[in-house]
Amino acid sequence: MTLNPADDAARASRRPGLRYGLATVALAFVVFELVWFAIKTPGFGWPTVLKYLMAPTVLQGLLTSLLLTLAGMGAGIVLGGATALLKLGPFLPGRWLASVYVWLFRGTPLLIQLIFWYNLAYLLPRIELGLPFGPTWASVDTNTLITPVTAALLGLALNEGAYMSEIMRAGILSVDNGQRDAARAIGLTPTQIFWRVVLPQAMRFIVPPTGSQVIGMLKGTSLVSVIAMADLLFSVQAIYSRNFEVIPLLIVGVIWYLSMFSLLYLLLGWLERRYSRGQRVGVAR
Repeated sequence: MTLNPADDAARASRRPGLRYGLATVALAFVVFELVWFAIKTPGFGWPTVLKYLMAPTVLQGLLTSLLLTLAGMGAGIVLGGATALLKLGPFLPGRWLASVYVWLFRGTPLLIQLIFWYNLAYLLPRIELGLPFGPTWASVDTNTLITPVTAALLGLALNEGAYMSEIMRAGILSVDNGQRDAARAIGLTPTQIFWRVVLPQAMRFIVPPTGSQVIGMLKGTSLVSVIAMADLLFSVQAIYSRNFEVIPLLIVGVIWYLSMFSLLYLLLGWLERRYSRGQRVGVAR
């Protein structure tokens, strides 16, 4: 029997559709099973989830996590920018200092850094300001200065600064040297070249990884619960330690973390599109 080429082509074009249809049905079945499992399993405790989702303690912890994310990320960006400029600059001791800082804080876990800052009083009972082997101008008790809040901010900002320095350094190096030469040719100063020429072009390489760092910082704030900082995780832990509803309270935390992640994801996507407008127009042409 001779096969018609047109029939073969039509049969072949129908096969992927059939496979996709079967895969869609299989995935829909899996999703239905997961949803039904979540609904019918009493251990999830959905009434408890609804009860504590808007509880004042949970909302206070959520606010603390957000503020820690913003403050830690802001300080980390400033510190990372300064470190990146030191590593790219001509001052050799500055480059060494920046390299040691990045090596130290990227090479050790954030949890250890947080615990170290929280227990700094064991190493330095008093923090003093003055000249080496000279007079002391100011002195303060370390336990008074290093509270859970300051320990959390120190740990998050210093750790984030080390990562941001590498991201910003890579972004600055991505700008072609010809851009700097052209800017010098028209008489711009080094400061003007950096702010008006280099940084705007580097932003499209800096923003995407910075977005990942922001999301990582948001989740990383949960580590501050080990130093008695009342963030979102610490708040739900405080509640389930009293009522023993562990899974429902953890679901409350997950819902809020996912909500904040979704908002940040949308905001960072908008920023990424904004700083890559010129690049996308160039590709379209």
